[in-house]
Amino acid sequence: MPTVAECILDILVATGVKRIYGITGDSLNAFTDTIRKKGHIEWISTRHEEVAAFAAGAEAQLSGALTVCAGSCGPGNMHLINGLYDCHRNNVPVLAIAAQIPTSEMGGDYFQETHPERLFLECSRYCEVVTQPEQIPRLLEIAIQTAIATNDVAVLIIPGDISWKKVQTPKLRKFFPSDLVEAKHLDRNLDEIAKVLNKSQKVTIFGGIGCAGAHAELLHLAERLKAPIAFTLRGKDHIEYDNPFDVGLTGLLGFSSGYHALMDCDTLILLGTDFPYRQFYPIHATVIQVDIRAENIGRRTHVDYAIIGDVKTTLSHLIDKIDHKHDQTFLNTSLENYKKARLDLDELAKPSLAGSPIHPQYVAKLISDFASEDAIFTCDVGTPTIWAARYLKMNGKRRLLGSFKHGSMANALPQAIGAQLLYPDRQVVTLSGDGGISMLMGDLLTLKQHSIPVKVVVFNNSAYGFVELEMKASGILEYGTELENPNFAKMADAMGILGRRVENGEKLSETLQEVLNHQGPALIEVMVNRYELAMPPHISIDEVTGFGLYLLTAVINGKGNELIELARSNLSKK
Repeated sequence: MPTVAECILDILVATGVKRIYGITGDSLNAFTDTIRKKGHIEWISTRHEEVAAFAAGAEAQLSGALTVCAGSCGPGNMHLINGLYDCHRNNVPVLAIAAQIPTSEMGGDYFQETHPERLFLECSRYCEVVTQPEQIPRLLEIAIQTAIATNDVAVLIIPGDISWKKVQTPKLRKFFPSDLVEAKHLDRNLDEIAKVLNKSQKVTIFGGIGCAGAHAELLHLAERLKAPIAFTLRGKDHIEYDNPFDVGLTGLLGFSSGYHALMDCDTLILLGTDFPYRQFYPIHATVIQVDIRAENIGRRTHVDYAIIGDVKTTLSHLIDKIDHKHDQTFLNTSLENYKKARLDLDELAKPSLAGSPIHPQYVAKLISDFASEDAIFTCDVGTPTIWAARYLKMNGKRRLLGSFKHGSMANALPQAIGAQLLYPDRQVVTLSGDGGISMLMGDLLTLKQHSIPVKVVVFNNSAYGFVELEMKASGILEYGTELENPNFAKMADAMGILGRRVENGEKLSETLQEVLNHQGPALIEVMVNRYELAMPPHISIDEVTGFGLYLLTAVINGKGNELIELARSNLSKK
């Protein structure tokens, strides 16, 4: 008879799991020893369990298949939580094995005792404790099927002593992914929506991650309606490419053209998006929402008409009911706005003057220009996300991952690890902030240990740059944001990773290409301008007032030199 650990590994292999991310520990000994003996699943030893969860989430997001991470009892599995929150909010199928203390010690305040069945409740769809070996494989099968069927996190909590016990050999079965639910609508509902759209003069389409796989239908609808298409950051790689109706993003990271396309329309179509920032939705427009997740309907703004279903199926039923519009006035205005906004942004993505700090926009543009056609990009939160949103060009093959809903620091490197292990022959590039890379930089060693050829680009401005922008907008002086960084390039060299540091913009292009073309893992540290402003598409009165207060406070507190540098950096972009 196999042990519980052997039973679990057999089921995971039959499910198609290729690797497990985690850090070994005594309560996981049965699993890691079984992995060593069987050799059917690869153990990816990270330096932090948070990295394990982020990496598993990235693999699941790109593959759509179940991925697995594991943590030992107490602090070990608690470290998974932040990454699992990101997986949960991204709706990706991840199984977390949370080892627990011996069953005989549970409830007695034993060494490293926690209650993971409580801790993981908010970041999972399924979370249960195994207390008897006979519960395996049934609970494992429930966990796997829940993760796959709901595209969510499942947590199975297994005491270390249970893992060594014998259990009946399970009958292995195939786990089926949830079939894509067809749009649950009545023709008369679509007819009513079509009537509204046919009467509307200014229609805007706003798409998100739910538009994946519906590119042709999306463009067909836009062509009939003569509608501009704006999109969320999670929808960027599925919507932006080969799109003559593209007007860019809206929101804090977006373009003025995307903002005005939403605010000036009389009818807004929301397709597969749960965009959270309510201030960027129009107040008086008629709103139509299509989403496969019923809980998303009307959560962010008022909705007049709703369909619960996937975008591709819904649009394929709706398109034939839409009249061909001939008036392109609103579309042309929106496209002209986008052209102007794009030119303004491109003006910022140019080499700086000799001796001046490097513009981060220029770094992002070069990454986009030099990266491979099917590159996978990951970006840290903060300013790297802004540069990724505005300067990385999608083409239908490239992918962009980030912590776009959970907003966690330090996600770029861990997600790149998962992406690269899934696709070893594709180029994976991070846009890492200096704050983000330093938070989990121990896992640069994971790149070396497992020969993972990720290319890490560090935007070093010696500060939590986005936090400083938020402080300026609020009218307060930045405090606690300055970073005293090491030389990341030398640190990478010491780890056995190719490391390069660029302080002069003239050497950036050549050095970046060297790093991207390197066969193994590599890191390039670029010293970028700390005082670069990243303006949102719309500035509120409160933000204008806040920034004015910041200027006044800075002068009073003797920070006049910083204001001069701020002005010099942003008034002259040549």
